[in-house]
Amino acid sequence: MKEQSLGEFEELVLLMVAALHDEAYGVTILENLEEKQNKKVNISAIHVTLKRLEDKGFVISRYGGITGERGGRRKKFYVITALGKKTLDSQYSLRTALYQQIPKISFG
Repeated sequence: MKEQSLGEFEELVLLMVAALHDEAYGVTILENLEEKQNKKVNISAIHVTLKRLEDKGFVISRYGGITGERGGRRKKFYVITALGKKTLDSQYSLRTALYQQIPKISFG
């Protein structure tokens, strides 16, 4: 089976799902990514990416309870799967290895 690829934005969203663990849903992912990147993120982009990550088997979702504050709508929470964690580990190893190949020269 061919290994699934992971785009840059997918990687950021997957990292945030992993970091937020059992409290990851669209709005918390959005708020945390905006804070960390110091730039605006579109909520639709988050939802499309979460769907793509779920289709690839990198995350699974579950619905929370119905709350009055959300007008009776339930939050959809996401957690990273073992495959998702393995993929992040692989991305980290690749990026670290490439980064370590940068010569030790001054860029000042």
